[in-house]
Amino acid sequence: MLIAQLLLDKESGTGSTIIELPADSTATLREDWGKSTMAPVHIGRAKTTSSPIYTLAEVAKHCTREDAWIIIDERVYDVTRFVDRHPGGVGPLVNLAGKECTDVFANYHAARVYEKMLPAFLIGEMAPGEIVVWPHVADFRRVRLELLRRGLFETDMHFYAKMAAWHAALFLSSLYLSLGCTSCTAHMSGAVLMGVFWQQLAGIGHDLGHSGVTHDFHRDHRIGSTLSALMGLSVGWWKSDHNTHHVACNAIEHDPNIQHMPMLAISPKIFSRPKWWDTYHRKWVGMDDVARLLVSYQHLFFYPLMALGRWNLYVQGLIYLLTQPDKTHYPKTELAGIAVFFSWVFATAWSMPTWAQAVSWVMVSHAVAGVLHVQIVLSHWSMHAYAGRAYTGPDDEWYITTMRTTMNVSTPKWLDFVHIGLQFQVEHHLFPRLPRHNLREARTMVKEVVEKHFPAGSPECKRLFPNGIAYHEPGFFEGNLEMWRTLKLTALAARSAKKGEHGFWQSALWDGMNCAG
Repeated sequence: MLIAQLLLDKESGTGSTIIELPADSTATLREDWGKSTMAPVHIGRAKTTSSPIYTLAEVAKHCTREDAWIIIDERVYDVTRFVDRHPGGVGPLVNLAGKECTDVFANYHAARVYEKMLPAFLIGEMAPGEIVVWPHVADFRRVRLELLRRGLFETDMHFYAKMAAWHAALFLSSLYLSLGCTSCTAHMSGAVLMGVFWQQLAGIGHDLGHSGVTHDFHRDHRIGSTLSALMGLSVGWWKSDHNTHHVACNAIEHDPNIQHMPMLAISPKIFSRPKWWDTYHRKWVGMDDVARLLVSYQHLFFYPLMALGRWNLYVQGLIYLLTQPDKTHYPKTELAGIAVFFSWVFATAWSMPTWAQAVSWVMVSHAVAGVLHVQIVLSHWSMHAYAGRAYTGPDDEWYITTMRTTMNVSTPKWLDFVHIGLQFQVEHHLFPRLPRHNLREARTMVKEVVEKHFPAGSPECKRLFPNGIAYHEPGFFEGNLEMWRTLKLTALAARSAKKGEHGFWQSALWDGMNCAG
């Protein structure tokens, strides 16, 4: 019955209340605690003749961690003193410093942040005519308003009740097969179910990490941190890493989700220069002899590597919690939870009758859970990657950059639960606080806007999107093939790289950019 409900669950269409759009231009709809609410566009001191007036060029000068200004709804805010206290990590604010980020801010923050926190950082206003709202941006904003009008930011707790029952069934079935049966076949079947449980639980952790369940930052964070006892992962580390990824998606110097040298490189652009500064990990990166050897064969070992990918998440989380406990919430809860996790996992493994079965149980469960890592990277690694910072003009503003760096995975509705929401990465990146069960509804609206402004094959679409498709949505296996080809092409570029005078290997792109040869 539970499986039938998961497969045939009625799609969410509206929340509990439908709100009419405001007629007054000084008011708008925002989300607070998951509910749609009417709110003033601007909160804080009213514009006066004495208010400082700024241009885009002036704001753009304040673009560092030590001097960070941002523009929201044509008002200028100096958030420098808040950078290190930002709940979403340092990365998002640093990457948006000096930029117009009205849409990014709206899609990541609740109405209460506008009301209670933002006014304290207000320093001035934008000069008339400086901010241009392009037609496609106006339509994407209307999509957000329609989602709010229909109450689609409201979480359906019945959905998560069924998810809880599904997860409990997976976990308990795994323990029964692993501990209550005697055959090797049953034990390995238990390991497989445990891997599926971890993969599915990551979807809940992802929802909680975006405050997309209760829409209360601390409540969702506490639940996620407590779940570390079942999944072994740090939500605090994940939020720092993942929020930066959202804001700087596929940015070579800034997105931690594509910074995997010396093991992997998703584009020759990563080694097009002798070396570059990784702003997230705060280190210099270049292609040395070891990196060139590994990247040259990455397409061959990528999938086996993903079977071990979960161990990397354990290590990254522990390093973050032990070295930066002051930069995350609930580090003690997570450390205690991780200790509990490894205790029961290895206790289960050691209960096996032989060492071979014990090791196999651990490896099989983690290999099955490795499907998650393929799902995570699938939506980005074959898409556009870029050097430098985005959000500088109409060709790389928030919505265009999202469409260029992100793709969906075409999935029948009855398999949505398998993909844990990761099949709708375009909509999730645009509206990260939107509950998972309403992403399919948002997909319909987003596709309409994309097809209106960037129809497939049109000159504008070909100019902005290399494959001539603005809304890319291949199937799971087709998407994997695209990603594998991208890894292979990058591997071949690594093999043909030349060793520069600095001792690092670099692709022919460097010579081309510098008119060498």
